[in-house]
Parts: sequence; C-alpha cells; structure tokens
Amino acid sequence: MSHSIIASQLDPQVNQALREQLVDHEVIDIAPGQLALEVPADVFIVRPINVRGHRVDTPPPGWPWSLRWVQLVSSGIDFYPDWVFQGAPVTSGKGANAEQVAEFALALVFAAAKQLPELWVKDADWRLTPLAQLRGRTLGILGFGSIGQSLARKASALGMHVLALSRPGQPIAEVPGVQRAEDLQQLFAGSDHLVIAAPLTAATRGLVDRKVLASARPGLHLINIARGGLLDQEALLEALDSGLIGRASLDVTEPEPLPAGHPLYHHPRVFLSPHTSAISEDGYPVFLERFLENFSRYREQQPLHNLVDAQRGY
Repeated sequence: MSHSIIASQLDPQVNQALREQLVDHEVIDIAPGQLALEVPADVFIVRPINVRGHRVDTPPPGWPWSLRWVQLVSSGIDFYPDWVFQGAPVTSGKGANAEQVAEFALALVFAAAKQLPELWVKDADWRLTPLAQLRGRTLGILGFGSIGQSLARKASALGMHVLALSRPGQPIAEVPGVQRAEDLQQLFAGSDHLVIAAPLTAATRGLVDRKVLASARPGLHLINIARGGLLDQEALLEALDSGLIGRASLDVTEPEPLPAGHPLYHHPRVFLSPHTSAISEDGYPVFLERFLENFSRYREQQPLHNLVDAQRGY
C-alpha cells in the first residue's frame, strides 16, 4: 500500500498533531459539513452530519469515492445518514470521550445533592440548607459501556451503591461493587440518581416511557447524557409535574435544539445543557491515540477496532 491520504474534519490544530505523528502520510483539512472530496483520500474522518435540524439523506456524487476506511468522530452513529455505512468499513469513536462524559454525569449528581447553583447567596439573606449525601445513595446506570463503567468506578469510590443494567443479552462488565438490575423497573425503583448512558438504536428508541417512569423511586433524579430519543419527553414532563421524578438533568433532547417555547426550557426542575458533555478543552487526545492505533492496523491490513454494525445500531 502506498502512502495514505487522510481527509479530516477535525480542527486544524488536531489535524496538525496527526501530521506530526504520520510524517509519511498526508492529512488534508476538510471543513465540518463539507462532503465533497477533491483529493483521492483513502481515509475520511467525519463529524456528525445530521445535526441541529440539518439532514443530508442523499450521498454526494461518487460516494464512497476511493475511501477504504471511514472514521466517525462520535461514539453513536445516529447522527450519520445511512449512506455513510454503504461503502468502506466504518469505525466509531466509541469510548474516546468516556471519562469526561462520566465526570459530567457525576457533576450533575453532585449539583442535585448539594443544590447547586441554587445554594449560592447574593445578599445578606442567608438560610441554612440541609444537603444530601452521596455516600450510601444508589446510582442507577442504564447502559454499561465505557461511560457507564467509568461512572460506576467513580461513584463506587464515593461510597455510592451502583445498580446497572446493560442491553439485553449482554452481561454486566466486572466492576467491583456493581449490582446488576434484573430489568428497567427494578433499576428505576432502586435508584436515587439514574444516568441514561445507552446507545440509541431502533430497539432502544423510546425505551424510557411512561411505564418505566411509573416504576421510579419517588423523587428520582433522572440524568440523560446519551441521546434524547431514548426518553419519552412528554412522559417525563408528566412525571415531573406529578412529583414522581424530582429532577431531570438533560444534556440531550429530541430534537436538538428544542423548539422555542418548549416546556423543558421552562420547567423548574429541568436542567438543560446543550449536548456538551463530550466536548473537552483538551481536544481529542484519546480519540487521536485510538485512531493512530487503528491506523497502524489499517496499514497492516489487520481488523479494525470499533467497527460499526449499522444493522445493530452501534
């Protein structure tokens, strides 16, 4: 195989870091959203395409060109149209952002327990407020991949009980102190805080519905850092209004962004962030490390890690 040409939608400084590591190959800057390659690239690093109401359901002329490998920046594949998976092998960024997403989820747990930012005072009206402990409370985790496992280790170190449920047929990874839930109802009934960290697939869309929410421990703090489509938002609003769900911290919604005036913007017990938990000021160090490892495998014609199964949905 001759030298590779890598077309990359990563930030220019990240692409420069790739050039410094791959001096015998060529890295071409491609603007995010640009889907027409004017170079005979064999590798394409591509950002999410169908985002913020924008859709590209028709492949660009000549797709998949001369590509032999497509690397997705994100862990999930739901922001990419079907045609991306019709051609060269596709790998995902699964696990590359696990630590910062787990930290963000844990920060949301702390914020709820310690009543932040509501606790901060701005005048002399000081009122002593009893705060909840995390030690001894139960953290539920729906989806036990890289993010769920990282979160479980962090929560266990704080003295929390951890109750986890993975996708059907997949055993819970061996993480000390983690108890396996038998089903969704047991997971929701047994948790004080519950983090949704599962992939969005045809089988999991709308998974957390009215029936599941009805089984929640009263006052449950529900956190979604996965995908908005996993959660029935109308059912969530009803559960919040009834008091069954005490607080909802949502880094993801469906659609994104929500339309102006949506009730989730204004509900007093909903805390929204703009799908930012995976974005780190450190850039893409783990992603680059894993890409470079996979690039070596690609050059040696070995099986790639994190290959996507489009039928499975991840």
